[in-house]
Amino acid sequence: MHSAITYSVSSEVFKRFPSYTRRIVVAHGVNNPKSSPGLIGLLRDAEESVRARVRIEDLAAYPHFRPWREAFRWFGAKPSEFRPSVEALVRRVLRGQPLPEISSLVDIGTITCLRHLVPVGGHALDDVRNNIALRLASGDEIFIPFGSDVPEHPLPGEVILAEGSSVLTRRWVWRQAVHTLVTPETKNVIFNIDVLREATPDEINGMSYDVESLVQQYCGGEILVDALSAKHPAVRLNSRDQSIRST
Repeated sequence: MHSAITYSVSSEVFKRFPSYTRRIVVAHGVNNPKSSPGLIGLLRDAEESVRARVRIEDLAAYPHFRPWREAFRWFGAKPSEFRPSVEALVRRVLRGQPLPEISSLVDIGTITCLRHLVPVGGHALDDVRNNIALRLASGDEIFIPFGSDVPEHPLPGEVILAEGSSVLTRRWVWRQAVHTLVTPETKNVIFNIDVLREATPDEINGMSYDVESLVQQYCGGEILVDALSAKHPAVRLNSRDQSIRST
């Protein structure tokens, strides 16, 4: 990762969603082994917790998912065709499908997503060189999804996470590009925790605490936490020997 990368959320996003918060957890110098039995046990516990709280017939109107459906409609994506990642994950769990164990870092994101019913996305920072922004697409950007080498273009006005002209995530919290995929070799990672629904500061702190504590326990490294909001729309992601700085 370059030593001075700015991470920001555009004013257009906050203009439409003024209470939106993206909590970020950055971990430098981590290890990413296969999940241990203890971490797999937490994943299974999180699945059971979802089954106890949510019914599949209630998903469309469920207060944790409804704001994302409305956001997708706003930028022209039908939620029935492009499901927010958290809803898609919950649907798999409610159908009785045990989620696969991918790696420690990926499974930590999944556990936190299921515990709090918010989108949690992990991006490897090892090869990131340019500034990152959550913004509206022009339509000229390039997206290469995981599992494909065929480039796509986002729709104009679609909410994307982008490194320059390279799309890291399409449709806000829908699908990730191969460029920042978290792999067993990943040493630097950022978790995005997206809170679009009403949530108290204590709730949001609990979400990032889960990621922070689990990464520290199972992957090690140096961990930094911050939040992007309407009042704090940008931070500087510095190298391992420097802290996150406000901009």
